[in-house]
Amino acid sequence: MATFVKDLYEILFNTFGNQYWWPVDTHYHLKQKSDPRFEIIIGAILTQNTAWTNVEKALENLKKNRAFTIPALLCIQEKTLRTLIQPSGFFNQKAQRLMFIASYLQKQYNGDLQEFFSQDTSDIHQELLSLQGIGPETADSILLYAGNHPVFVVDAYTKRICRRLPLSTTSDSYDDIQHFFEHELSSCIPEKERIPTYKEYHALLVRLAKQNCWKKKPSCDDCPLCTLCEKLL
Repeated sequence: MATFVKDLYEILFNTFGNQYWWPVDTHYHLKQKSDPRFEIIIGAILTQNTAWTNVEKALENLKKNRAFTIPALLCIQEKTLRTLIQPSGFFNQKAQRLMFIASYLQKQYNGDLQEFFSQDTSDIHQELLSLQGIGPETADSILLYAGNHPVFVVDAYTKRICRRLPLSTTSDSYDDIQHFFEHELSSCIPEKERIPTYKEYHALLVRLAKQNCWKKKPSCDDCPLCTLCEKLL
């Protein structure tokens, strides 16, 4: 099965190429001397229950208002923040969550993300899950893409693909699917390559799901996995 998981990754990568995920505006952060990891944290919260195209609009609004730092975000009135992130949907809840995590990081770590992410992976994971509005997917997205910690992110797209492929996950739960991928990849991917592989693998699964596998009736004609998939309709 480990060979299959590795082959699956290689097929997707050879088909779709590098997805360059998580996208951040590095030029902006160099110019503003801001931390791109906070943009990823913001994006991970904004992308809850919405498409990334909507998140991009909200991020652009925040960028124009130079709100990509913890102090800057905390200086914005919540009413204004709700307006800025409105394109992402659920903007009342998300504004509260952004204000909360910014306040938390400022109070507990003096806004120092390096100190925050320098902790043990499991400790950060539990800490993130204890915060308002942070679930497993959001926490692991922050850990992997902002903190460079080796955790495999699972989302609804991943679950859909797992149901259609002959992957021997023990259940449809987040933890079981995550454990499956991490366990299988650990036996065929060197430790130093796991973080970039986890990042790319997750992005490639999302790309496949959006293009071929998300609808109840999948689009199998141009799917790169058509010979592997059980095509459960």
